[in-house]
Amino acid sequence: MGSAEEDYNFVFKVVLIGESGVGKTNLLSRFTRNEFNHDSRTTIGVEFSTRTILVGDAVVKAQIWDTAGLERYRAITSAYYRGAVGALVVFDITKHQTYDVVDRWLKELYDHAEASIVVMLVGNKTDLRQAREVPMEEAKMFADNNGLLFVETSALDSTNVEQAFETILKEIFHKVQKQKQRSSQSNTVSLASESPESAAVAQPEKRPCCIAL
Repeated sequence: MGSAEEDYNFVFKVVLIGESGVGKTNLLSRFTRNEFNHDSRTTIGVEFSTRTILVGDAVVKAQIWDTAGLERYRAITSAYYRGAVGALVVFDITKHQTYDVVDRWLKELYDHAEASIVVMLVGNKTDLRQAREVPMEEAKMFADNNGLLFVETSALDSTNVEQAFETILKEIFHKVQKQKQRSSQSNTVSLASESPESAAVAQPEKRPCCIAL
């Protein structure tokens, strides 16, 4: 039942990072399968699911990776981040300590991922707003100051889950389109000097692949 190449134009790898228990796995399952699992047992390993959406006139296959408990063991390696063009840094709005370590997660992300990666800060579990410990204004200001997209979500009742993933995928798509335009302009000057990077950017027109921004 494999997809034919023409079924999609791009594959974008997006990683989920953040402390254990903030709801990363349920954000993944809500977006890709519209499911929520109340059993909070941690799965060990790396999981990913895919979902295809339309962005403009392009079909984008989102490949969403979840650490699935590895954060507890600090065993996340550069392989997890390799090829990622987007990242959701998730915290629990009811547990301030999960927000306090966002800086550390960002540092790890930027240490291993491409500098141009699109990053969104996600405050999850808005269904528990009565237990809120992280003010939305505080998190929004942090995101603005650090050049991050920002949204609050609830994987339980689906609030803003679609919006979060669609927003980051559209942002990645627009970045890729801008790079393709720059690449095509530079190629008209000198095709002989085409670099491996510019070749990789042009490639999605022929076959789907992960895009390195």
